[in-house]
Amino acid sequence: VQLVESGGGLVQPGGSLRLSCAASGFTFSSYAMNWYRQAPGKEREFCASISTTGIITKYADSVKGRFTISRDNAKNTLYLQMNSLKPEDTAVYLCKVVRRGGSDWGQGTQVTVSS
Repeated sequence: VQLVESGGGLVQPGGSLRLSCAASGFTFSSYAMNWYRQAPGKEREFCASISTTGIITKYADSVKGRFTISRDNAKNTLYLQMNSLKPEDTAVYLCKVVRRGGSDWGQGTQVTVSS
């Protein structure tokens, strides 16, 4: 299993970024997918999840209304569109899949929101 995040960077408050997570080594379309984030000195926290077909999505209260999770099963790719970014959104963003044998994580992509 391999999960590779990309799309992070430095953005000003109020700006937008789109993160991607390229998946391989498993049947992507058969598993719900998740985005988490971890800020310096803080525990990893859930951001958003999406069902296998993309119909059902869930969000943490802290990102609801600003972030949108989506997936393209034909491309084996998970996305996170982040709008109206705030300094408190600064973190490493990671994608995660839970399979029968346990959880698999990507290495993460850094998002820094600062003026």
